[in-house]
Amino acid sequence: MFNLAPVPVPDLSGRTILLTGAGRGIGAALTRLLVDRGAIVIAGIYGKVESPELLDGAKTISLDVTSQEQVDDAIAVVGERLDVVVNNAGVIAPIGHAANLPSDSLRHAFDVNVMGVHRMTAAALPLLKASGGVIVNAGTGAATTPMEGWTAYCSSKAAMHMLTRMFAMELENDGVRAVFIGIPPTDTDMQGSIREAGLNPISKIAKSDLVDPKVPASVMAWLCSDEAKTRTDVIQDVRDDFFKPMMGL
Repeated sequence: MFNLAPVPVPDLSGRTILLTGAGRGIGAALTRLLVDRGAIVIAGIYGKVESPELLDGAKTISLDVTSQEQVDDAIAVVGERLDVVVNNAGVIAPIGHAANLPSDSLRHAFDVNVMGVHRMTAAALPLLKASGGVIVNAGTGAATTPMEGWTAYCSSKAAMHMLTRMFAMELENDGVRAVFIGIPPTDTDMQGSIREAGLNPISKIAKSDLVDPKVPASVMAWLCSDEAKTRTDVIQDVRDDFFKPMMGL
């Protein structure tokens, strides 16, 4: 359906990269790519790990982005240099119609998708400023397009979209770049929850038509490279025409 393929990932030797949500899905695929391309990777894990072999070669740590203590501990593990922080951890629950959701049920999505991104980025900033580093935030088209049943997800990702733009604007003079990368429907556990809920057109996409996690992972890995410095857009998308020639399309 999407006709997308992984992009080539440049050599990342010497770059230190911290990512959240590395235990499964896109995060696990990204960890594998980063390690294979020579990066020093600190992989933040929360919950179950689907494919431990994808994390071989990375420094794995427990990391709940809703915990300031765990975020601070992650930065301490990084040490003296950090080139990229990838805010990949995210949640979609609860799925349900806006009028039927208790207000407090939205809290966790905002704590992970917005506050978690701010918490992680703010903690990493001293190191990122020193290295002229990059913030890569895992985004979605749902940040700008309302989808039935996704009040928590659309609203919190919309806030993350603006948060990324704020960081980009305010950190420009410090030499730190920030990118919000839109990710198409991908074959992950989250998409399984979407399919089960069955509330909008995305839930009707057959599993066989979903994007392989290696595709968005490759674009995110490319954004961690020096080559990405030539692309200054804050808001990007895996489906952008810019990436299609790199995919051989």
